[in-house]
Amino acid sequence: MCWSVSVSVSVSVSVSVSVCGGFSVVGGVGGVRVQVVVVGGGPVGLVVACELAGRGVSVVVVEAESGVCGRPKATTLHARAVQCLVRGGHLDGLPGFAGAGAGAGGVGAAGAGAGAGAGAGGGSGAGTGGGVGAAGGAGAGGAGGGAGVAGGGVGGFHFAGIPGLLISVPVGEPVGVLKCAQEVLERHFEGRARALGVRVLRGYRVVGVWQGAGGVRVSAEGPGGRRVVCSGVYVVGADGARSVVRELAGFASEVYPATVSAMAADVRFEDAAGIGGAGGAGGAGGAGSGGLGGFGVGWHRTVRGWLVVKEVGGGVVRLRTLNCGGAQVGRGVPLSVEELRREVCWIAGREVGVRDAWWLSRFSDFSRLARSYRRGRVFLAGDAAHVHFPIGGQGLSTGLLDAVDLGWKLAFAVRGMAGVGLLDTYDLERRPAAQRVIDHTRAQLALMRPGPELDPLRALFGELLARGGGGEGGVLAGMVSGQDTVLPARGVDSPEWEGRFLPNVQLVTGQGPTDVVGLLGEGRPLLLLFGEQGGSGGYEEQARGWAGVVRVVHAEPVPEFGCEALLVRPDGYVAWASGGEGPAAVLRAYFGAGAGEGAGGVLAGAAG
Repeated sequence: MCWSVSVSVSVSVSVSVSVCGGFSVVGGVGGVRVQVVVVGGGPVGLVVACELAGRGVSVVVVEAESGVCGRPKATTLHARAVQCLVRGGHLDGLPGFAGAGAGAGGVGAAGAGAGAGAGAGGGSGAGTGGGVGAAGGAGAGGAGGGAGVAGGGVGGFHFAGIPGLLISVPVGEPVGVLKCAQEVLERHFEGRARALGVRVLRGYRVVGVWQGAGGVRVSAEGPGGRRVVCSGVYVVGADGARSVVRELAGFASEVYPATVSAMAADVRFEDAAGIGGAGGAGGAGGAGSGGLGGFGVGWHRTVRGWLVVKEVGGGVVRLRTLNCGGAQVGRGVPLSVEELRREVCWIAGREVGVRDAWWLSRFSDFSRLARSYRRGRVFLAGDAAHVHFPIGGQGLSTGLLDAVDLGWKLAFAVRGMAGVGLLDTYDLERRPAAQRVIDHTRAQLALMRPGPELDPLRALFGELLARGGGGEGGVLAGMVSGQDTVLPARGVDSPEWEGRFLPNVQLVTGQGPTDVVGLLGEGRPLLLLFGEQGGSGGYEEQARGWAGVVRVVHAEPVPEFGCEALLVRPDGYVAWASGGEGPAAVLRAYFGAGAGEGAGGVLAGAAG
């Protein structure tokens, strides 16, 4: 996806300057003028930047970390996130990813081993820790790993540690579950962003955010005390759970206090001979005599909590502990190897020797949801907007779906091609999605609590999964994968397709065979007209005023669609379907007044 529009970044200078890190510095202070400032250079912020730059918007990304962090974080991308990223071209060139229709996937960094950390007992911290395990596919390791492929068109997963959740995708779509280390994704997205002309300032910590009628300013401090002030039209805060942008811009949040304590680390146990034995997912133990005091690799429920063990190679396992006895005290105190060992022993109910550990961290079920994702010219995305108990690998996917939704809308707004309410639909569409993730991860945690009173309920869920009621194509699979998402309809009588995601079907056009992904590759909304009936309602004529915005394609009829025409958003969701009024009203709402209708879009200098 790349529109042929030149991107320029204006650098302000007034006296003799020196060039440091790619921008001009005046008396220790640099100035960068762009259209959008993105704070946070993780996967979410970088995808927002790619969405913008691919449509001709100038962007700077300000990131506090000096380089991509090798700390194990998220490793799972669920189906809907993968599908939307594919439609934007964001996964093109990702090592090991075959793309839409290939039915194969799974990318992970290997080689976590002893070289992944700072040595035994090193690298402790109070980070989020990466969650309570992930199932299936190639594992994610530490820095310097390569890519591997695993999995298929149906992804095996779990619900509350109960196995049997099968996530399937329609024919023509990529995998149901893509396993990819966040480090690999981050490097890939950063390379893509830079290729699109995005300036990435690493090692700069944001210390100020201001907005006014004329735009926004972001002040950041970098290496050696250097300062830079980035000016633009909008700011996107994608700077994580401890978002500086959220706090400085005054966003209010709904907060759900922690009720459990959890730890995460890559460890090497004293008895590692049995690592890799069959594990028990959701049971009170598992086969295998080594690895973890008699536990094998897998999910292990005890009378005091959970231990999740995943092999990452070199005799090292990725360990997660869950103590359901209450929230931990001293959340910010660095986790030591000895404290981790005591916790493992207490949950396991036996002595377990921990020889080495890396990337030690704490986390909990603390959850937060911003009450609004927008304050004037400032937007939140990803963990800056929402935090939940990290089970089920949904955090990264939810954040990336934020990025795709916000990115194309913000690009159209900056370029003066957006309806007056388009930017407000970001909050309308994405905040309920995050609320739903928070709710069902809390429900999963409730199922994971120890005690025999929950055994019948867990058994019931296990039976539902085994029978397919919550498995492949079921309610739980659709919920966890995001594939059951339907956007709010405009009215009670809206056509069935409106707000739904258009699958990647094969199409035959005047230029030959193609598919939905291929047609959306330009990053433009798509008006599909099917057969001779497609033009009978004057749909193409009604859309003529938006000829510079919308791509019109005539295709042979697709029986399963059951309609004459569809207007598809750049992210793959259907904005309008034939069967009611024509597309003009929807085009106007999304993309402002068409040619000949007068001014009506959101201009780059307007708050929107």
